[in-house]
Amino acid sequence: MKKRVLVTGGAGFLGSHLCARLLDQECQVLCVDNYFTGTRRNVEPLLNEPGFEVMRHDVTFPLYVEVDEIYNLACPASPVHYQHDPVQTTKTSVIGTINMLGLAKRLHAPILQASTSEVYGDPDVHPQTEAYRGLVNLAGPRGCYDEGKRCAETLCYDYKRQHRLSIRVARIFNTYGPNMHPQDGRVVSSFIVQALKNQPITIFGSGAQTRSFCYVDDLVDGLMRLMGVEGDLDGPVNLGNPSETTINELAELIISLVGSKSKLEFRALPQDDPRQRCPDITRAREILHWRPTIPLREGLNRTIRYFDSLLSSPSETKKIIWKVAS
Repeated sequence: MKKRVLVTGGAGFLGSHLCARLLDQECQVLCVDNYFTGTRRNVEPLLNEPGFEVMRHDVTFPLYVEVDEIYNLACPASPVHYQHDPVQTTKTSVIGTINMLGLAKRLHAPILQASTSEVYGDPDVHPQTEAYRGLVNLAGPRGCYDEGKRCAETLCYDYKRQHRLSIRVARIFNTYGPNMHPQDGRVVSSFIVQALKNQPITIFGSGAQTRSFCYVDDLVDGLMRLMGVEGDLDGPVNLGNPSETTINELAELIISLVGSKSKLEFRALPQDDPRQRCPDITRAREILHWRPTIPLREGLNRTIRYFDSLLSSPSETKKIIWKVAS
């Protein structure tokens, strides 16, 4: 029988790509999403697949289904979205993870928890290894997401020790690609949309801060390799691109690729915005035999084509913008 896989947050940016890849692997896929940040448009190409099923559900409520594997990706991941309702963000990370761990316990199913590089906060160690415990401001505006994900990791390890669950924790660094929300406030999507509209490119701070950008196809490959690891696995695994790019360099590259007339516009840096973000992926290379392979320029070109197509459909864009505003 085909393996049946649950993907929470399956209609989101990462989740929709993961669902498509699992279907390519001839899995049966149950996509669960409450559509807070995910959109039905992301999974429309999959709806006619016989092995694909969509369920509208909020993971902060228990879920009773029968599956063989669980990928728990449910949680808003961009500052604009997770700060919109910070209490709900924490509930999704904590209560949602408890519900998914409870489901995994009942089914004796392996579960992969999507954690984040945000658990490292504004790091004073560079690059960040999984052993680094982070520098997080729990009282700051990013704390709902940072601390929610840290608590979710703790829950995973406690379920592993107490109930002998098969746990996988992926600390995901900046990822980009098609199906990103055009109004999510993330740097790649924001810069591309602004460049396509010939609007000023908004840079917070000096632009000298760095990020490491991983194309979504590489990231999904890493997630699936992590789920497929045989035997016990202690601790999290960083998944991201170890090549650093400054925000200014990213802006100039996107302007060049788009052929835009946009100019750079500098604004004050938001509170707790990290100065550097770069993964040490030694553990991923050794355990998963994984590393990113898609160059930034190539990945950006693919993403630009996606947003160019999306923005050419005004009715679709209006629906997305209205959803965020509401």
